[in-house]
Amino acid sequence: MRTVLARIGIGSATVDTVLPSAEVVPGDSVNAEVHIHGGASEQRIGRMVFAVKTRYRAEEGHETTTIDRLTLAEDLTITPNQDEVRPVTLDIPYETPVTVGGVEVWIETELDIDWAVDPGDRDILEVLPTPQMAAVFDAMERLGFTLRAADCEADPYGRYATGRRFVQEFEFRPSKGAFADSLDEVELVCLPGDDGLTVYAEVDRRAGLLSELADTDERTTQFTVTSDDPDAIFEQIRSAIEDRA
Repeated sequence: MRTVLARIGIGSATVDTVLPSAEVVPGDSVNAEVHIHGGASEQRIGRMVFAVKTRYRAEEGHETTTIDRLTLAEDLTITPNQDEVRPVTLDIPYETPVTVGGVEVWIETELDIDWAVDPGDRDILEVLPTPQMAAVFDAMERLGFTLRAADCEADPYGRYATGRRFVQEFEFRPSKGAFADSLDEVELVCLPGDDGLTVYAEVDRRAGLLSELADTDERTTQFTVTSDDPDAIFEQIRSAIEDRA
């Protein structure tokens, strides 16, 4: 089984955090283990933290942000030659972006200790779409669209959700099918949650230069996917795009 290791040297002691797989899904919980092995002398850590991080595009370039963090231990004393395994459950936040189109997500171990060796070590995660997101993407493919780009972008004014610094946009372009001659592209922002998947769609119609300059060629819509049936989701996507085409 593939593992994700966050290995930090603390003097002569080591702390290894092992996840069962590098593949995660937003909204899931992952059971991990923290392996502690003491060195020749007793050492103390003020705090040991897992941080889930990514980058998003802002006006001044790309910025690194912390999606969520979990404190694994506080005031931890590692005794000489200590061998200990601590179970921990890591919740992968719903706002964690899918790792496609160059988007990266990683876990970074942060240690509150002055003499730790390279406390900025990180391990890459492969974030898969939720089942409802995957059904939306499959529906777009069935409708003749191809995913051309996926990027995390700043959302400073809370256009899509309050309290979030960024959202992930998926850009689809029609290559065949009913919309090939009428649309330039469709951009989707997918926000999964406990109550379903909220989808924001911007439909860019094929129009003349004046319409493009005036932005009258772009129409937006919003809907929530609550079904787990791929055919029902396909019809919902098709209808939403058709209404704005």
